[in-house]
Amino acid sequence: MKEFIIVGLGSFFGGGMRFLVSKLAQGVVPTFPLGTFLVNVIGCLIIGFVSSLPVGGGLSPQTKLFLTTGFCGGFTTFSTFMNESSRLMEDGRFIVLAFYILGSLAVGLLAVLVGQWLGKMVG
Repeated sequence: MKEFIIVGLGSFFGGGMRFLVSKLAQGVVPTFPLGTFLVNVIGCLIIGFVSSLPVGGGLSPQTKLFLTTGFCGGFTTFSTFMNESSRLMEDGRFIVLAFYILGSLAVGLLAVLVGQWLGKMVG
């Protein structure tokens, strides 16, 4: 239960920061979703940095959980997707990596399109 609360608090702050970054970037480049782009890149930087730090020496397992699964998870799930992809690459699991990346993009886009279609049918 303690870990659930740690992740929940991290997600709360990550989601709030996502909102702020997106609002600050809104309208800067009208033809490009800059806010989402920035959130994804910043999230990847944070999760890459924090996940590479060893537990101990000032970084507790709870802090790592708060920052990676919690904060970055609330800030952007793209960072988790990229972090998991890098782990598959490091492990030499290239076929799984290709399936994960291509499958996530293709199936994710298809799911959004189906969801939009269903929403139009209901609405």
